[in-house]
Amino acid sequence: MSALLTPQVYLDSCATTPPAAGVLEAMASVYGEAWANPSSLHGFGLAAAERLERSRMRIAEILGCSANQVILTSGGTESIHTALLGVAADGPPGRLVISSVEHPATVAAAAQLQRRGWQVECCPVDHLGVVDLEALELLLKPPTRLLSLIWGQSEVGTLQPIEAIGRRCRAVGVLLHVDAVQVVGHQPVDFNQLPIDLLSLAGHKLQGPRGVGALLVRSDLKLKPFMGGGGQESGRRGGTEPVALVAGLAQALDLCHGRLWAHGGRDPIADLRDGLLERLLALPGVELSGPDPLDPTAPKRLPHHISLLMAAPGGKPLSGRRLVQTIWQQGYALSSGSACSSGRGANPWGMAPSPILQAMGYPDPVAASGLRISLGPWLTAGDLEGVPGAVERGKLRVLAGEPVG
Repeated sequence: MSALLTPQVYLDSCATTPPAAGVLEAMASVYGEAWANPSSLHGFGLAAAERLERSRMRIAEILGCSANQVILTSGGTESIHTALLGVAADGPPGRLVISSVEHPATVAAAAQLQRRGWQVECCPVDHLGVVDLEALELLLKPPTRLLSLIWGQSEVGTLQPIEAIGRRCRAVGVLLHVDAVQVVGHQPVDFNQLPIDLLSLAGHKLQGPRGVGALLVRSDLKLKPFMGGGGQESGRRGGTEPVALVAGLAQALDLCHGRLWAHGGRDPIADLRDGLLERLLALPGVELSGPDPLDPTAPKRLPHHISLLMAAPGGKPLSGRRLVQTIWQQGYALSSGSACSSGRGANPWGMAPSPILQAMGYPDPVAASGLRISLGPWLTAGDLEGVPGAVERGKLRVLAGEPVG
């Protein structure tokens, strides 16, 4: 069966988001009026440079820093590598601490540092994905020079207590880089008021364009360029700046900022998420992973995020990957985990244990049963009405062994 039975509904915003209409309009304006190289000294170049810097200033204003603290990059992966490799370039090798639930980009950057002689240590997390603060205290002792943490975990939605962790880092002189790719746009960020030294973000997670992101850097922190070239970004990142993409990023942040400001700093998508979650948890064999947003005593969770563990009658875990396929056959696009690592370790039966769920203490069969639903402002309650039914029918099709694909 391959024909879609319902209109297609996109529920995978943690992977990427559809660009907003205002973003496309802002980019089209730049492509028409300010398409030149912003490093050129003639009038065309000056027009591009002016548009680039106006966009940079707006990004900085929304995120609570100055324009010279914003390094423009190609996205989250480059921002993370620029942060970790740039900080580590000076001085002898030290120790980098990451958590056991980091994005593959952070793991890859850490591996590069390890090959350069750095020690890399993983801090464990609890069953909800929250960093073990007692273990972290020990790991912050010398020779640790740098801690890199994912603020909002893309697969299970956990928000780390970044301010408390940042205060611990400041007390012992350890630099803190935060991967805020999933957080920016869903809660206010005031960079210079946070105990953070570097912060990474990406445009395509907040209805901006793919191919652009930023790294925010503490004003007095020296950072060697990860990419050399023509000395752009005040000598911190080589490469001609994509003026239209940067304008799209600025516009996307502006839209998010307006939405948060209109709702007192709270992402209104949380209300839709909470209603959908209650209905999903009423289905048999469906269990929440990560913090419970309906429990006020639980750790915090990304406001647009649901992650589930799926089981058959009797408790046998079902393949999350196969469920994604059977649910898509009904017109709903969701995920079985991080889109950046979804193909790793899959066996012929579609069972691919999630390393994130494994790090949280789940056994391999359960760690292969995850589903992720991530929402965005393009959705309405009507769009979500059929989701629980589609999930239940998808389970029945997997149990019946119906072909997928």
